[in-house]
Amino acid sequence: VQLQASGGGLVQAGDSLRLSCAVSGRTLDMWAMGWFRQAPGKEREPVAAINRSGGVTYYADSVKGRFTISRDNAKNTVYLQMNSLKPEDTAVYYCAARETSSGYYYYTSDRYHYWGQGTLVTVSS
Repeated sequence: VQLQASGGGLVQAGDSLRLSCAVSGRTLDMWAMGWFRQAPGKEREPVAAINRSGGVTYYADSVKGRFTISRDNAKNTVYLQMNSLKPEDTAVYYCAARETSSGYYYYTSDRYHYWGQGTLVTVSS
């Protein structure tokens, strides 16, 4: 299984970005997915998570109301729509996948089996 994250870039505060995570090697509908981020000098933290069907989602308090996680199983792709970006959102964003038969989402990094390479998001003030 390979995860390819893309869509990062340099934006100004208040702008929007959409990150994509393309999954290859398996069909996406068997995977719970998550987005994590790691800012310089900080530990990796969860941002959002979504269950297999896309019907249940999780958001960190810091992004709730601004970010939206979604998935298109037919395209084997998971998205993170980020609106009203703030300088504190600056980080490398990683997507992660966990094969599961459950309908749960997972928001801790140790529950994931596969990781993408990360895409850098820089928000200037």
